[in-house]
Amino acid sequence: MARKEQNGVSKGADIVQTHRSPAVAGQFYPGDKRSLRATIQELTGNTPVKKQKVMAAVSPHAGYVYSGAVAAETLSGIEIPETVILLGPNHTGKGSPVALSTAIWDMPMGSVPVDQDLAADILEESDFVEKDELAHQYEHSLEVQIPFLQMEQPNLSIVPIAVSHVSYQVLEEIGHALARVIEKTPKDVLIVASSDMTHYESREAAEQKDHFALEKLADMDPAILYRSIIENRISMCGIMPVTATLVAALQLGATHTELVRYTDSGEVSGDTSQVVGYAGVLFS
Repeated sequence: MARKEQNGVSKGADIVQTHRSPAVAGQFYPGDKRSLRATIQELTGNTPVKKQKVMAAVSPHAGYVYSGAVAAETLSGIEIPETVILLGPNHTGKGSPVALSTAIWDMPMGSVPVDQDLAADILEESDFVEKDELAHQYEHSLEVQIPFLQMEQPNLSIVPIAVSHVSYQVLEEIGHALARVIEKTPKDVLIVASSDMTHYESREAAEQKDHFALEKLADMDPAILYRSIIENRISMCGIMPVTATLVAALQLGATHTELVRYTDSGEVSGDTSQVVGYAGVLFS
């Protein structure tokens, strides 16, 4: 059944296959396959990690020199299934408020397809998720996660969703929709929410705000998490995707979170007067 159009963006089930070129290869991470693999291997380390099965994770999305170690430690410790739903903030402001890409993502380590069946199910299940490539064209928050996932899962397929600033009610609907879709599919599906923490404050201020945010996340009440971040003006750029992910994880049976690692950009730059915080969190 054909879908209606909303805000000029097609919700149609008919999917025309397009390709998305990398937006930040050679900037946020190495742009050639060999250097990229070597970088991730260095960030991950040579010690074998016992992998655990989780429902969802939060991973940072800055340049690898700053947040790559946290992302590597977080994602390398997970059993990465063949299908991953990626939720990230829309930094550019372009496109639909909640935008799902159905393009093939051409990456330095190889092209990654979108799971078209799962994508169609999400579009069908949610009134707010729209098929839209514009929001993804220059957005880095999801792109930087993919090489880490590719290293762990050579048969990776994704469902990338960029989320702008929306109400809690919208995020709750999206989270429930994602959970319903995952519950119905026979596939093993992981959700990865992309987020950095506090931006451009002193290390002392950032740590205080970020640990408050992480405590709220550990309490596993998505409405309170969302309200606490907004009301306390914490510049956690991925609060929207993280909130929707928590809603979905709770419906799927998650009972606790695990902080893998927290750090900030000052660990690399040496400048602690204005840092960006990075955290890796698992939901199980």
